[in-house]
Amino acid sequence: MLAFIFPGQGSQTVGMGKAFYDASPAARKIFDEVNAALGFDLTRTMFEGPDSELALTTNTQPAVLTASVAAAAACAERGLRPALAAGHSLGEYSALVVAGALRLADAVRIVRKRGEFMQQAVPVGTGAMAAVMGLALDDVETLCRDVARGEVVEVANVNSSAQIVIAGHKPAVERAVALAGERGGKKSVLLPVSAPFHCALMKPAAERLAAELAQVPVADPTIPVVRNVDAGVTRTARDVVPFLLAQVASPVRWTLCVQRLAAVGATTFVEVGPGRVLTALTRRIADGAKALSVEDPTSLEKVLAAVKA
Repeated sequence: MLAFIFPGQGSQTVGMGKAFYDASPAARKIFDEVNAALGFDLTRTMFEGPDSELALTTNTQPAVLTASVAAAAACAERGLRPALAAGHSLGEYSALVVAGALRLADAVRIVRKRGEFMQQAVPVGTGAMAAVMGLALDDVETLCRDVARGEVVEVANVNSSAQIVIAGHKPAVERAVALAGERGGKKSVLLPVSAPFHCALMKPAAERLAAELAQVPVADPTIPVVRNVDAGVTRTARDVVPFLLAQVASPVRWTLCVQRLAAVGATTFVEVGPGRVLTALTRRIADGAKALSVEDPTSLEKVLAAVKA
């Protein structure tokens, strides 16, 4: 069974999606629809940059979603369609668009707002995120409690058993990084991010996002979508908005998402959109699973050949 998995913020690169724009009418239609929905030429920023403009959260989030959905459209054009889907953080919106639960025009407007709200939730320089390697989840949770000292520092992403990301107030995150090595961690590093995503400091962003999502029509997904918050499966429209709101200030349980996809039948995982980070993580998480990626026409041809083999 084929599962599509969609990347999140951080996978963006200038030029992403252009090869599909040039080669695929279905993908080009996605880019045109996004530009019309946003009222400006996001495609130009994606294709030409500069990096600094694409890196702005309000541009990054709709840009990654657009590149991912365009890649999925190019896949569909060639008969490659998923039976299941999931996405990492922002990527969950891509999964819901491809599953038909959210309309593309609504999704790109929402994630642009989402990026704005998340950026504004915490003053620049107040928060931080760090990757902690070599400690088990329970040990990282204990570490966070031990260094908090009244500040927020929490697990933000469980990317694999070997890589857990924490987020919160910068001094508390720095204390966690310093202590992780003493407790047997292999390597812990601060991440170059603009805000402490997926922790309690993001609750103001979730509250603002609620008003935006309340105005968006939602449909039952045509395929099951495994969600970040609890690795549960969204099959009906009523589950879409509550879990997207919870996701903003909750950890992305990516390891559980991949395990759940495998448990409900996924044997081939195709990362659709820019980058190959999720492909590498999937190989670590799901023993024996076939993990592939599609980010341009060349990689699509390789995936088509591998799926048919």
